[in-house]
Amino acid sequence: MEKIEFFRHNIDEEDIGRVSDVLHSIFLTNAGVSKSFEEKFGKYLGAKHAIAVNSCTAALHLALLALDIGEGDEVITTPMSFVATANSILHAGATPVFVDIEADTGNIDVSLIEAAITTKTKAIIPVHLYGSMCDMKKIKEIADKYGLKIIEDCAHCIEGERDGVRPGQLSDAACFSFYATKNITSGEGGAVSCNDTVLAERLYKLRLHGINKDAASRYTGAYKHWDMELLGWKYNISDIQSALLIGQLQKIEERLAAREKIAKLYEDELDRSGIRYVKVPGNTKSARHLFVIKVDKRDDTLVYLQKNGIGVAVNYLPIHLNGFYRQELGYKEGMYPIAEKFGSECVSLPLYPKLEIESVRYICATMGKFVKEHYCD
Repeated sequence: MEKIEFFRHNIDEEDIGRVSDVLHSIFLTNAGVSKSFEEKFGKYLGAKHAIAVNSCTAALHLALLALDIGEGDEVITTPMSFVATANSILHAGATPVFVDIEADTGNIDVSLIEAAITTKTKAIIPVHLYGSMCDMKKIKEIADKYGLKIIEDCAHCIEGERDGVRPGQLSDAACFSFYATKNITSGEGGAVSCNDTVLAERLYKLRLHGINKDAASRYTGAYKHWDMELLGWKYNISDIQSALLIGQLQKIEERLAAREKIAKLYEDELDRSGIRYVKVPGNTKSARHLFVIKVDKRDDTLVYLQKNGIGVAVNYLPIHLNGFYRQELGYKEGMYPIAEKFGSECVSLPLYPKLEIESVRYICATMGKFVKEHYCD
């Protein structure tokens, strides 16, 4: 069998045509196409505002800054995520405070959040890992009780829903990723959504140096002077990237249905082999960003699958066990045992709409062979 790539994007000729149109236009930077994408993305989410930026990391950083979270503040989050989640807190000048996770889902264990709250705590950043939402109703109750802000890390979870709640509906801001392997992609890119107009205006300014007019508004018609009102960042998206995203957004539910079908097949096949995988919580519509199995001999599994032509990844090693967090912030093994066990067992399998059914069956059969060779007498 040919090599089964870990991921293949879904950019088609219509998407490429939209990019070509931008390249033949006047504005390549953030202008009309980006504005159109922001409107469509906000409408899809049911949010009043969507501000497109150049990464989810930028979205998280800006959300923290716009909510006045910085030096001396603490932000509660999970160690089971990409490092960007906690890094954004450090970039804002605040301190990440980790709590452990649920063993089945990998999401933050909501029952542990209150014990981590101190007088310095200003916000919670839940991460909707692999596409399944955290229990946002309970997180909202805790946040309201202690007067905390909520910023959702939705890098994996554009399409998600849990208990009738969608990303951004119970938080102050929700942050999204359009990285190369995400469900819709512009290679690099992100967005932050919110329902507060004052907050949105602050985010718009912060993403572009803190100035009050973007390039399109300055140079369309009579020249308009601009003013730098805040100390901001260069975090805007471009019309080239936005042109890639618009068409994918139109097909997002169709492609989710394709991934859901593949994920269900994985579950059925792996159940027969007794291989564990990360569960989707009840009453949840998962965005099905990643399909992750849990194995005792993780590194052996990675090598075996790769030798058999199967692309794999690890999502993730716990943040606190990375060298910087150990050396600079004093984290050690044993501090978050469930996350550490989870991180030592997880293997991400291929999951994308172009993945063929026979490839899924081959992957599962290969895993079954591995189990027989390595776990059975």
